[in-house]
Amino acid sequence: MVKNLTRFNKFDLMKNLNNYSALITLIVLVVVASARYEQFLSLLNISNVMRQVSMVGLIAIGMTFVILIGGIDLSVGSIVALSGIIAAYLTNVSLILAIVVPLLVGLILGVVNGLVVAKMKVAPFIATLAMMMGVRGLAYIATGEVTITVNQEMAVFTQMARGYLWNIPIPVYILLAIVTVAVIISRHTRIGRHVYAVGGNEEAARMMGLKVESIKIFAYAVNGFLSALAGVILTSRLGAGQPVAGEGWEMTVIASVVIGGTLLTGGVGKFSGTFFGVLIIGILTNIFNMQGNINTWWQNVLMGALLLIVVIIQSKITSARHSAV
Repeated sequence: MVKNLTRFNKFDLMKNLNNYSALITLIVLVVVASARYEQFLSLLNISNVMRQVSMVGLIAIGMTFVILIGGIDLSVGSIVALSGIIAAYLTNVSLILAIVVPLLVGLILGVVNGLVVAKMKVAPFIATLAMMMGVRGLAYIATGEVTITVNQEMAVFTQMARGYLWNIPIPVYILLAIVTVAVIISRHTRIGRHVYAVGGNEEAARMMGLKVESIKIFAYAVNGFLSALAGVILTSRLGAGQPVAGEGWEMTVIASVVIGGTLLTGGVGKFSGTFFGVLIIGILTNIFNMQGNINTWWQNVLMGALLLIVVIIQSKITSARHSAV
């Protein structure tokens, strides 16, 4: 009994360390950066950091749903590009279409990912890798490998990413709203609890009568929709849709989710932690930019080291959880 109690205490300790590691790291970064750089806490710098992370943050929230069910999605960067290109094209037609159609396309692509993974039982890595390659190819074909400029008369569209409300960039409000909705879903709705259940033990969830396939499709659909939303915002900010947009974002997004404390094995994680993880990456990037004399490749080294530490902690949590059982 004492031995089992010790195992549970070890598991709880490791889980708490994982839960709060992102917040602690974020606080340390803010303290160090504010002490080292006088302009770090300026309203201009903070708003720029928040605007920079808002698009990655949106996808990270969607990716959290996917990782919580034990999946992965490598197609998010390609969906960003294709949705942004569609938005740029449609600014010549209608503002509503320029926003709604790309979001629907992203939602449909997410559903397709979910169907292939859930119904056809294809490994998430392979299914979404194929989607990543296919959608990126469509983006290049649709543009002829050139940038599609947004209709300059569509000022409302460009203000969606460039505008401010009470000195805060509009994309920040969008990100905060999505984070809030995700937290509410995860804590106070049936589908949110089912997402955790499927990620924790898929077979047990199935035996409880949960519609595992539908839950998986839901997670991938949300991720596709939010990836498309990020693509629309990126196009609004750049004033153009680009076939190369979002390249490599999938790795940054996954890193943000993992640094935020979500286990890659599924079933454990918080959306607030993902938000902190996104901020950590954004602040690290900002610190490198303000330093000015550091090779930007060191940022990748630091990110990799941080990610490795978090994954090691998570592997210890998984081992402790299995030992406790």
